[in-house]
Amino acid sequence: MDWIKSKKLILASQSPRRKELLAQAGFEFEIRIANIDEENYPSELKLEDLPAYLAEAKASKISDNQLDMNSLVLAADSLVFYKGEVYSKPTDRLDACRILNALSGRTHTVITGICLKGEGFTDIASVYTEVTFDTIHQMEIEYYVDHYLPYDKAGAYGIQDWLGLCKVKSINGSYSNIMGLPMETIYPMLKLRMDTEKY
Repeated sequence: MDWIKSKKLILASQSPRRKELLAQAGFEFEIRIANIDEENYPSELKLEDLPAYLAEAKASKISDNQLDMNSLVLAADSLVFYKGEVYSKPTDRLDACRILNALSGRTHTVITGICLKGEGFTDIASVYTEVTFDTIHQMEIEYYVDHYLPYDKAGAYGIQDWLGLCKVKSINGSYSNIMGLPMETIYPMLKLRMDTEKY
């Protein structure tokens, strides 16, 4: 497993959940924040391709700063989709309640776009997970929003906190994808680019 430390890994994210997942998988990395305009994207872009587009934009912003050949940049972006609508991070309490009311009792899709950039290559992937909520009553929605403040989470919820524990009926796909970093996809991507033994 020495390959895990063979290259300098940069995580282009300030998400504490992504940081935790990558660290739990044994990787050492530094964090650099890539601030991009997430509202400005090509009008012809398919909505389901938006997370990967944003992830690549984040990785490119970091890698454009003349990284050395021994560095890799990993970026990710997660969005929630339901019936053709995209749910990003809520803007305020009212918006968070609106989003959770829309998702209550229904199945939505979490899509995380991943981009890994290094010297001479750009690897991109999109990972889909279906999440089905039980009915979330208004008093529960307000309790959740007021106590867990999900303003930094796409879809206005965290799978690892109260709503995920008490109101998720089923998950079809990757659990870590819902947290923002699908490690079962990212691990082999990193191994391919970091493992100089190629075994």
